[in-house]
Amino acid sequence: MAVSQNPAMTAPELREIALHGHRVFFRSAGSGPVLVLVHGITSTSDTWSNVLPYLAEHFTIVAPDLLGHGESAKPRGDYSLGAYASGIRDLLIALGHERATFVGHSLGGGIAMQLAYQFPEQCERLVLVASGGLGRDITPLLRAASLPGSELVLPLLVNERVLGAGRAVGRLLARAGLRVHTDVGQVLRGHASLSDGEARAAFVHTLRTIVDPGGQRVDASDRLYLAQAIPFLIIWGEHDPIIPVEHAHAAHRLVPGSRLEVFSEAGHFPHLDDPLRFVRLLTDFMETTQPARIDSASWKELIRGNGG
Repeated sequence: MAVSQNPAMTAPELREIALHGHRVFFRSAGSGPVLVLVHGITSTSDTWSNVLPYLAEHFTIVAPDLLGHGESAKPRGDYSLGAYASGIRDLLIALGHERATFVGHSLGGGIAMQLAYQFPEQCERLVLVASGGLGRDITPLLRAASLPGSELVLPLLVNERVLGAGRAVGRLLARAGLRVHTDVGQVLRGHASLSDGEARAAFVHTLRTIVDPGGQRVDASDRLYLAQAIPFLIIWGEHDPIIPVEHAHAAHRLVPGSRLEVFSEAGHFPHLDDPLRFVRLLTDFMETTQPARIDSASWKELIRGNGG
C-alpha cells in the first residue's frame, strides 16, 4: 500500500474522556485495524504527529497522553508499568475497541510489552521503538534523575533561565552548521514540561519504578519468549544516546521470527528522524502479518513450554 506525502495533513486534535475519575486526553482518527501509539517519559501524544495522519489513512489510531503527561490528569497514584497498561486497556474498552496492535516508544515500549503480557488476548501485534525494559543500560541523565532528593533539584533545573540557555545552545549549533540531532530538541522539550510541579512529581514517580542509579530496573528479557506467539517488530536508531541499539539486537535474537529494523541515521526518536520510512515500515508490517489470536490454552502452553 502506498503512503501519500501530503504536507497539508495534520494530526487530529486532542479529545477528552473521564476514566476512574481522571481526565485522560488522547488523539484518535481513521478506521480499520486498531493501532495504539504509546509515547515515552516526559513526552506526549504529540510525538506521533508526523506519522499519525498517514497511519490514519489505513488504520484506526489511538494515541493517549499517559497519566502524568501532557494534558492528562496528574494524580498522586500508581505510575507503574502495570498501572499504565491497565489504563490503556480501559481507554480502549471505553472507546469500543477489543483488540489492537500496540506500538510503544521508550517508556511506551515497556508499557506495550506489559499490555501484551497482562492482556495477551487483546494484543494482535507488538512494535517496540527504542524501547525501555530490554536491558540495564540507559543514559546517565535518567539514572541521576532517579537519585534520592532529585525532586528537590529538578525545580532548579527547569527554571526559565536554564531552559532559555539550553534553547540558545541548540540555536547556536544549528547556525554553526552542525546537525542538531532530534534527540536534543526532544530532550529539551521534555525538560521544559517538568516546570509544572504535578508533571514533575509524576515524572519522578514513574522514573523510579523503572530506573535506579545503576540503570533500568525492569528487564522483560525473561518473558520475551512469549512474543513468539505474536507478530513482533523492533525499530531502533543506530545512534540512540538514551538506550543503546545493542538492546534491539539482543531482543531480536531472543525471539525467533521477530523483525528488526535499524535506522542508520536516527537516534532515540526514529519516528521523528525518518517519519515516512517509519510509516511505510509499520504499514508493511501490518499488511504482511496476521493478527495474533491468543487464548488461555495457548498462553498456558507457551508458559509451561518454557519451564513454567
